[in-house]
Amino acid sequence: MVRMRFRLAIMLAALSVFATAGAADADEALLAGARAAQPAVIQSLRDMVLIESGSADAAGLKAMSDYVEARLRSLGAVIERTKSSVGPGDIVKGSFTGTGNKSFMLIAHVDTVYGKDILATQAFRQDGNRLYGPGIADDKGGIAVILHSLAILRDAGWRDYARLTVLFNSDEEVGSRGSGELIAALGAMHDVVLSYEPTVAKAVAKDEGVLLAAAGTAAATLQVKGRTAHAGAAPEQGRNALVELSHQILQTEGVAKGVPGAQLNWTTSKAGSVRNQIPEQAEAGGDVRLLAPDAADKLLAALKAKIAETHRVPDTDVTITLDIGRPPYVAGEKGLALAGQAQAIYRELDGRKLMLHPSTGGGTDAGFAGSSGKPAILESMGLAGWGYHARDEYIEIDSIVPRLYLTTRLLTTIARQ
Repeated sequence: MVRMRFRLAIMLAALSVFATAGAADADEALLAGARAAQPAVIQSLRDMVLIESGSADAAGLKAMSDYVEARLRSLGAVIERTKSSVGPGDIVKGSFTGTGNKSFMLIAHVDTVYGKDILATQAFRQDGNRLYGPGIADDKGGIAVILHSLAILRDAGWRDYARLTVLFNSDEEVGSRGSGELIAALGAMHDVVLSYEPTVAKAVAKDEGVLLAAAGTAAATLQVKGRTAHAGAAPEQGRNALVELSHQILQTEGVAKGVPGAQLNWTTSKAGSVRNQIPEQAEAGGDVRLLAPDAADKLLAALKAKIAETHRVPDTDVTITLDIGRPPYVAGEKGLALAGQAQAIYRELDGRKLMLHPSTGGGTDAGFAGSSGKPAILESMGLAGWGYHARDEYIEIDSIVPRLYLTTRLLTTIARQ
């Protein structure tokens, strides 16, 4: 992890020097298309926000998948729609065949974290430069950027690609367990993958940006088996699993600090069912974040070694497991080159700056998409916004034109290289 950060620091420094170079002229046709598209983007955002599509809402997910399928068909895509192997939603894949030699993949998700009837308390609304609505930034803004960027390119007659794939999944907010393998397999078949999670609002981060790394995820489970006994009459005959669990939680809480690229926080626990019985079973769950490919194996080995050191309650059996979710996303050298091109494109817009956010603890499907190491991959191509997974989620309207221009200009630029 230290080595990765050192290399990243060097590359960021190189990009910062590159960023001081003079700006090229903007592609006026693409910029005009982006400006003309803004009202339609706002309408698309309204249409999508009014479809409640929490990850467990089968009807809402179907409505959103119907919506993006229809939009992709109108753009000329060949559609494949399959049921997710986990969860109630579908995966919508749109494919375009062109005349160039590069292959591109654009990804976003139709599900949100919000429950049914959320619109009753968090309605779609505009306040100055902000559009509010549940899921508007994460990730319906990303969907809008993809759909309208492709429309701009279609109207410009651009077909300079061998293959262009758009994938919208419906389980990103719950780990992409039903779509991750497909995303990984498709990512390995493309030269470039652009992922459309939101970028941080300018009200929070000053400048729009892209993301260079995101944590992988895993779930830790700590289980203790003891022996039951009467808590009042013969507690000494029992082996208290709850006490041993508490001991092991405290004993292991700092283990991840010694494992490069790993983070562990114990977040749940359960033990016993009645007050007057020594509990024979206890279990804790932990949230794990991973920023290095080998961090999971090293963390598990370190946890097992620490657990074996001491037991508070004799004759108890303690086990620890890790259930791996998303792999980490790291832009790498190819992704950093994309980021440099993105910065150059932003400078075409009156010298505008584009931030390079080093990392986040949140997971992203970009981890699946880049897991083969083949494609150049870049994350946070969506609209600028804030409040995701919270109240009053919003996007900034003045990010619409720059983000449309970034996608269209980046694709046409890469295609010519």
